Amino acid sequence: MNPGIVTDAASLALDLQPVPADQVVEGSPRAGYAELTDTVGVWEHTPGTSTDVEADEVFVVLSGSATVSFDDPALADIELRPGSVVRLTAGMRTVWTVRETLRKVYLVG
Repeated sequence: MNPGIVTDAASLALDLQPVPADQVVEGSPRAGYAELTDTVGVWEHTPGTSTDVEADEVFVVLSGSATVSFDDPALADIELRPGSVVRLTAGMRTVWTVRETLRKVYLVG
């Protein structure tokens, strides 16, 4: 992504691949991303449930709906919808239950 160039994150083509089997809890989710810079990207996850270990990031949901739950019992589940802004910290263990294909723009670091 070059300075002064617009990228349409909502329609950017992503190469979606099956989520690794050891991360799938339910369904047959696919996921993919495009790095726009070293720290900014677009990520998508199709319906299904999968686990992850997070990086330090802030993201904004562009489309879709999902619930993110945490292994840490002190953290409440969060509901994601377009416009949701979320911060995750490195090492958080999460479960993503995606009901409608979720697309987000993320900033890591």
